[in-house]
Amino acid sequence: MTFQIYLVEDEFNLNQVLTSYLQKEGWQVRSFLTGEEARAAIADPPHLWILDIMLPDIDGFQLIREIKAHSPQIPVVFISARDADLDRIIGLEMGSDDYLAKPFLPRELVIRTRKLLKRIYEERTNGTESERFNLLPYALDEKKRTVYESERMIELTSKEFDILLLFARNQGQAFSREHDHSFCAYHIESFFYQSNLFDH
Repeated sequence: MTFQIYLVEDEFNLNQVLTSYLQKEGWQVRSFLTGEEARAAIADPPHLWILDIMLPDIDGFQLIREIKAHSPQIPVVFISARDADLDRIIGLEMGSDDYLAKPFLPRELVIRTRKLLKRIYEERTNGTESERFNLLPYALDEKKRTVYESERMIELTSKEFDILLLFARNQGQAFSREHDHSFCAYHIESFFYQSNLFDH
């Protein structure tokens, strides 16, 4: 599978550098210098978005709202030169899957992008058998990354799906803030804070 990446970065030189690094990985990269240009491409989603928060026309947070409204399971990497802690928290709450604070090494972005693509799409690419889980009244398909309640599909962000999958794989196991894996502890708390899954 050849992955398609959408890069939204208004600084021309940085846009060119990041595009070059991403293309060297064999990925198809479509770059945008403004939020309006990116907004016009939302209807034709890529495999992954890389989105600058500070744009000259549209706030990056508004853009991710529209991206997630159209394609909730498409992963998004936020990049920003603003308050790193605040942007990271807001970005995660809005459905971003990773965050990089400027300045950063282009190679770090490539590594994070590769790991995220592998985590999200590896099973589809390898054609592995789909594993299904039942969390009544919900049914999860790990390969297709779908969640159904009876015959109705529930749309989740990629991060929300990963957390629900974590629960499915560890049914009967309790998680706490002191859980050994900080990823699990943080995102389980974040999941209940932001997700409306159980309101359906």
